[in-house]
Amino acid sequence: MVPAQILDQIPEKCVEGLALALASDADGAVMELQWCNKAFTQITGYEPSEVVGKRGTILIGPNVEQGKHLRIIENLMNWERFSIKVLNNRKNGEQYWQRMSWAPLSDASNGNRWWLCSIARLESSPAELVQSHIPEVTSSDQAVSKKLRETIRRLEKENQRLHALAKSVAQKSVEDPLTGLSNRRHFEVELTTWIANLNKKGAAFSVFYIDLDRFKSVNDTLGHDAGDKVLVCVANMLRRLTEPSDLVARLGGDEFVVLKLLGNSALKISSIADEIVQEMKEPFTFEGKLTWCSASVGVAIANAGMEYPEQVVADADAALYHAKSQGKGRWSFFTEEMHNESVAIKQLSSDLLVACEKRQFIPFFQPVIDAVTGSISCAEVLVRWAHATRGILPPDAFLDTATNIGILKKIDEIVFGYLHEALAYFDATGVDLPRVAVNISAGRLADPSFIHDIKSSHINPERLIVEILESVYLERMGDVVRWALDELDDLGVTVAIDDFGTGHASVQGLLKIRPAILKIDRQFIQPIVKDNNSRALVSSIVGIGKSLGMKIVAEGVETEEHARRVKKIGCDYLQGFYFGKPMCADDLRDKLIATGGKFWSPMTARPRRLGRLANEHR
Repeated sequence: MVPAQILDQIPEKCVEGLALALASDADGAVMELQWCNKAFTQITGYEPSEVVGKRGTILIGPNVEQGKHLRIIENLMNWERFSIKVLNNRKNGEQYWQRMSWAPLSDASNGNRWWLCSIARLESSPAELVQSHIPEVTSSDQAVSKKLRETIRRLEKENQRLHALAKSVAQKSVEDPLTGLSNRRHFEVELTTWIANLNKKGAAFSVFYIDLDRFKSVNDTLGHDAGDKVLVCVANMLRRLTEPSDLVARLGGDEFVVLKLLGNSALKISSIADEIVQEMKEPFTFEGKLTWCSASVGVAIANAGMEYPEQVVADADAALYHAKSQGKGRWSFFTEEMHNESVAIKQLSSDLLVACEKRQFIPFFQPVIDAVTGSISCAEVLVRWAHATRGILPPDAFLDTATNIGILKKIDEIVFGYLHEALAYFDATGVDLPRVAVNISAGRLADPSFIHDIKSSHINPERLIVEILESVYLERMGDVVRWALDELDDLGVTVAIDDFGTGHASVQGLLKIRPAILKIDRQFIQPIVKDNNSRALVSSIVGIGKSLGMKIVAEGVETEEHARRVKKIGCDYLQGFYFGKPMCADDLRDKLIATGGKFWSPMTARPRRLGRLANEHR
């Protein structure tokens, strides 16, 4: 066993410079030097106090070729053991040739990863070293000489390639490859600089957040080549409308951003925003075909009075959202009202996440009535949020935000989880509720676990109706959805199409889905009392459904006259405020007990007009 006192002398007696660096687990090229020996100081000129705590980049001088620098970075990133000869610099700038070797180490006690770097000074350049090993060429060894010359030429060619690669990498690191604008990474770096100048010098600036309104349609109809051309045209337009001192960037997809100094007046800012919107209203030509792609713009100002100027991009994005909500193809300045709305949405998003954790979403029930008997046929399950301080909230208060933050599927799961308990509750009280109908979002239907949840819920499948939004099913008919529909059919679950007529209705779509029930949206039902055209349209929809063997539900029945009209047209089931608003389980139970489950007497009642009720959906 080697004595400890001998081992302790090795670092100081070693003629090669040694350094130890603690590395990042995620990226081997990111490290912090922790130790160096005496020879390291003699070779590089750096004292230990100047090395410890510094990044590994201190080991790479300004004269290291970019190609070799990139090769070092790549090897470090991949945790490779390697050795390389480079022209480097001492602390004082003096150039010298060195052999730099790297070996990865690991600490089994805590999992930390380290690099051991050794540096040896070379008295000659690598080229000189090669030359010193070239034997005198004679007529008998021409092949050896030729091979050496080819090797040198190959090395020179590789060095040129690495130089070109380094230049390309440097350019790509800041430039969007399609448009030549700054990319997101460069924009974020520049934004930091602009904010620093604002804080130091009061240099106020504006942010334009630009989004193309119909870009997906261009890609879908004319192809991605046309979409790329549109993006390039937009980039050229933004260059033309801005100044060299402005920063124009493409953040990705069809999103662009411009940073512009405010100057003495905001008038120039509004003029540019208006020009962008107006120019984007002009058509684009691709292979002889015209296409349109308008733009919405959000504008925000960062000035010295702001508490958090870092929020300026988010402010511009909020203004962009407002412009889109007002009809697109326009621009909006960020206002205090938008700020308050943004804060409210963030708070709502946070509350919704908490509500999911605490399962605060509960089912409400709206009766669906048999048009022939007047008795309850089923109840549609509609979600409500039992908010801790605001009480019971309708879907309009939270569903859009829930969709935007991606928790709609979770809400579906929570409400569905209550159904077995709810049905057991109705059965225990002796009332007759034959079936329940649940609305299913696209994400929930496409989730393979949905079928598993039905099977494990202990709900009798024959008492379950799954309602799919018509605007969803025609757009999402993929293999997963087709499989889910087939599984529902095998289980005995009834499939219905909800809000028929509001999306992209087609007989072909109905044939694909093969639903048992077709629900006609309320916007077609409500005008039929006075409008002959509406009655004719509803009759046509009923005829289509009946010809395909479907039962028809009329939504939005608000008066007895509505009920009699749609019954006469041929609707099998009726749903609307005339028979009851969505209600909690206790209220539905009480109503079923009071009425014996019979909500209407179609054979004895006389047509009469009731006060018109406000519409409520889900």
